[in-house]
Amino acid sequence: MNHALPQPARFCPRCATEIPAPPEGEPPRCPRGDFTWWPDPKVATGVVVEREGRILLVRRNHEPAMGEWCFPSGYVDAGEVVEDAAAREVREETGLGVRLDGLLGVYSEPGDPVIFVAYAGAAEAGEPVPGPEATEARFFEPEALPRLPFPHDDAIIEAWRAHRARTDSG
Repeated sequence: MNHALPQPARFCPRCATEIPAPPEGEPPRCPRGDFTWWPDPKVATGVVVEREGRILLVRRNHEPAMGEWCFPSGYVDAGEVVEDAAAREVREETGLGVRLDGLLGVYSEPGDPVIFVAYAGAAEAGEPVPGPEATEARFFEPEALPRLPFPHDDAIIEAWRAHRARTDSG
């Protein structure tokens, strides 16, 4: 899933001067030197939450991929620690606490401003209850996962399998 890059500023937010189109490969700059527009990436995070060998998924209640199953995930807030954001997203979308067990990987695509940080985690006690961003939340057998909608989901599952093999054997 490719998110659109943000459109560059057309006017300087400091002096309101129109910003001309920049040369290829250069960021837009205010001709008065007051401002340079840097299209910074947005960080998102998610957790492959496991309990008794099964994986927790949520059915999304918003776009992108509304109605599809995915890992509990979402954006990291400004100033928030990524691991805290991962645990917060699990709690918000499923009502469950999670103990993070390790980093599975960091994923990005050319032209997509989103950097996705994936973790493995173990669900704490309780039954999943969908939050406002999900219509369902439940555990699946790893061999019976529904189709997952995002570009790195298959790689994340493979990283989780490798992580689980390492932690189960050692």
